[in-house]
Amino acid sequence: MIPRIALFPETKLIGMRMTMSYSDYKARELWKRFMPRRKEVLNTIGTDYYSMQLFSPTFYDNFNPTAAFEYWAAVATTDLEKIPEGMDSFTINHGLYAIFTYKGDANGAPAAFEYIFATWLPSSEYVLDDRPHFEILGDKYKNDHPDSEEEIWIPVKLKKQ
Repeated sequence: MIPRIALFPETKLIGMRMTMSYSDYKARELWKRFMPRRKEVLNTIGTDYYSMQLFSPTFYDNFNPTAAFEYWAAVATTDLEKIPEGMDSFTINHGLYAIFTYKGDANGAPAAFEYIFATWLPSSEYVLDDRPHFEILGDKYKNDHPDSEEEIWIPVKLKKQ
């Protein structure tokens, strides 16, 4: 997996969020709550879904699968004026990202993330930046199917010279 590096534009999201850990992973539960209500979000942009994670700045320093983080199931929107009850908003600020294309079902995802954080990132000219991590689930995403495809967006910045 060789990433492309790109600037992500400021993007407004509306969705649902939940605090969880990798050892108590509840993403499916959150998506099951969000998907029936997704059309309540007005002025959506495109058809993509955002699977976003907000980690503490030291989350990956000494990885601990029981460490809590905030997980979001969301869609992009043009404005944050009308947020449906039980949903929240978040704005991803523009910034530099390494974008990896992941193909496969959920079983292969841990190995993909291990490669990104343990192999690619340390040998690259980048370091992790303290901004949202997310996956874009677009038209090729097939929910845990072996032919599924999604984009993994990892916030990066150049290493200090």
